[in-house]
Amino acid sequence: MLKILGKLTCLAIVASFAISSTNYAVAAKKPFGEWLIDLKAEARANGISQPIIDDAFKNVKFKEKIISLDRKQPEVTQTFQQYMSKRLPKSLINQGKARLQKHAAILKEVEKKYGVQPRFVVALWGVETRFGKYTGGFNVVEALTTLAYDNRRADYFRKELMIALQILEEKHITVGNMKGSWAGAMGQAQFMPSSFINFAVDHDEDGRRDIWTTKPDVFASAANYLAQSGWKGDQTWGREVKLNEGFDLSLISLKIQKPMQEWQDLGVRKTDGSALPARQLVGSLVQPKGGAGQTFLIYNNYRTILKWNYSTYFAMSVGQLADRLVSP
Repeated sequence: MLKILGKLTCLAIVASFAISSTNYAVAAKKPFGEWLIDLKAEARANGISQPIIDDAFKNVKFKEKIISLDRKQPEVTQTFQQYMSKRLPKSLINQGKARLQKHAAILKEVEKKYGVQPRFVVALWGVETRFGKYTGGFNVVEALTTLAYDNRRADYFRKELMIALQILEEKHITVGNMKGSWAGAMGQAQFMPSSFINFAVDHDEDGRRDIWTTKPDVFASAANYLAQSGWKGDQTWGREVKLNEGFDLSLISLKIQKPMQEWQDLGVRKTDGSALPARQLVGSLVQPKGGAGQTFLIYNNYRTILKWNYSTYFAMSVGQLADRLVSP
């Protein structure tokens, strides 16, 4: 009995220590207002002017709603087919075709400079923000400040916040117009501040890289992102395929890459049963989770889209929308 009591006492001490440590960690963190003073000092040390700091943080508050959205994990309740049907309705495809035609001249300019086909630029635009209709209504500085104060990915969001302040300092956008998602993704291209600094382009040469309202800048910025990430302008993204009976399913992996002829020899065919194209592109087989075995042979450009957003569903939606924009 004494041994049992001794064990219980030890457990209680350990539990008490864990609780007190947790409470200490919470107590050790500065209140938001005090923490914000240090943040502003860091911004000044990074070369951000006092007027920009004053304007950017004038009404900034810690937003619990943003933390809630950050913690909320999306539930996969749809099959791949249901997801694609919802994400790529006929109305979106028709709108995309109209915009592809409307902006043909500038998209051709962008293609010539960056080597990215217009249909993929428009497809990304459509999947990300419904052609600029849904760009997010959050104050980017406030969203990033909230996430930087939080513990989950504080360092990452603090860096993004400092870059956002640099963007304001360079006068690409005003504080009031710097709107985006709850996570700080901005404009019609939904760039994080670091992506903006690395890839955003002033295509119309007005002195501002405007991914919020200037479509030439939006298109060129998206194309520049893809081009610098390894895009090949003479290739497509992939195609749906059919596997012969008895196909070795262990070959379905992004880690396995083979030229077209090898896949042909292994029993991969077009969906109508005919032979794969003669061009020897290197590809991998992908079966989207929840796709009931639907299979795609994907190429380099699919992998490049994943660098934009590492999501199978996202990359598939961009690729399929791009195909449908040029189909009858």
